[in-house]
Amino acid sequence: MVRSGGVAGFTRRWHLSAPPHESARWKQLVERCPWDAEDRGEHRPSSATAPTAQGADRFTWTIEAHVDGRSHRAIVSEADAEGAWRTLIDAVRDAAPSPL
Repeated sequence: MVRSGGVAGFTRRWHLSAPPHESARWKQLVERCPWDAEDRGEHRPSSATAPTAQGADRFTWTIEAHVDGRSHRAIVSEADAEGAWRTLIDAVRDAAPSPL
C-alpha cells in the first residue's frame, strides 16, 4: 500500500504478508473492498476526476492485494477512502512495520 501526496508530497509505503494464523481475517478485509468496480473503471478517485475539488494537498492511496493467486490493484483518493477501503487501509497501517 502506498500513500502519496499531502502538503510535503511525501510517499509512504506499507507492506504486509499475513501470517498463516491470520490469513482468514486478511482475506475477508481484502474481499470486502470493491475491487471489481475498480477493475471496470466505475470507481474513479475524486481527485482524478476533479483535482481542484479535493485540493493539491490530499492523499492518494495505491492499494495492491494478492490473495489465493489473484491480484487486485486500486487507486483511491482520500475522499473515497471510506467503508471497506478505510478499514483495510487502517488495518494495514496498524499491522505493518513502520512505513518505508
